[in-house]
Amino acid sequence: MTRYGIVGAGMMGQEHMRNIALLADTQVTGFFEPDDTMAARAQATEPRATRAPDLESLVTRNDVDALVIASPNHTHVATLKQIAGLRTLPILCEKPLFTAPEDAGDVAAFADSYAAPVWVAMEYRYMPPVAKFRELVDAATGGIKMLSIREHRFPFLEKVGDWNRFNENSGGTFVEKCCHFFDLMRLILRDEPVRVMASAGQAVNHLDEVYGGRVPDIWDHGYVIVDFARGARALLDLCMFAEGSEYQEEISAVGPSGKIEAKVPGPTRFWNPDLGPAPMPKVIVSPRAPTTGQVVHDTPVDKDLLTAGDHHGSTYYQHVQFLKVVRHGHQPQVTLADGAAAVRMGMAAQEAALTGRVVSLI
Repeated sequence: MTRYGIVGAGMMGQEHMRNIALLADTQVTGFFEPDDTMAARAQATEPRATRAPDLESLVTRNDVDALVIASPNHTHVATLKQIAGLRTLPILCEKPLFTAPEDAGDVAAFADSYAAPVWVAMEYRYMPPVAKFRELVDAATGGIKMLSIREHRFPFLEKVGDWNRFNENSGGTFVEKCCHFFDLMRLILRDEPVRVMASAGQAVNHLDEVYGGRVPDIWDHGYVIVDFARGARALLDLCMFAEGSEYQEEISAVGPSGKIEAKVPGPTRFWNPDLGPAPMPKVIVSPRAPTTGQVVHDTPVDKDLLTAGDHHGSTYYQHVQFLKVVRHGHQPQVTLADGAAAVRMGMAAQEAALTGRVVSLI
């Protein structure tokens, strides 16, 4: 039996609980959640788990073999440091790894000194259409020259204390939301970014909301262009007032041989049934000189996985791999260095959009 402790049992922490419950011989034995409402929901999700009064009480339990950090973004670094002072356990830490430039040094020091494996939770890697896309992309394109990622979705959800309404807590939209996509860019291209351009802002969402006398400053749309070292170009197209879209994520890559696309529907619980059934997730290969036309690969996801979370089954598939780290000593597939690189790209995009200048990463 592998036993988990959850740090932060809000919306994402509860998703982790539901997905861990789908794994064989695993159990969430404890969680730390300071908000009573969220703690009650977490307890209903996993009645066998014990609510810890503080982080130290959770980490030092003798029935915890691994930790999942799903607390608000701006708490991740302090949480990692506190854990390191208490005990050395395998950790799965939600993205973004950190939210402020000054945190980078602390993360690097933590990485150098912490002896157990740490996996940064980049769930989008594990969406079945994205995994299929990665499997086929080199042959389909003949070498990627252009990579495009579009996410057209619903606005930021309500979180405890409304922490995600302000850049100072979230790191900004391009850090909080989009580190997933910058991680995918590096992963798919197998290359490093050299410069970033961006245009973004707050046009529709949260403008009539006030918290503590302050109007949210979180952006709801934008474009980011990233140049990579070996010459490929990548584009991010984000809109968070487009929940009527047929597909939430659409990824395309083009090269001298052809084009490949991945199309991913949004979370089941947000799909409007008036539109009919949710579309089939798929990967489409379009050769440049087709002899048989497009090839469409349907990539359905088990309904139990769709019910367990909002990330198209990817949280489950990620946990399958993390469990191999905990039980068998495998290396994390998403390292602290990967997490830091995605944040660095997000911060560069924030800066580029704010200043109107190209931001160099070399």
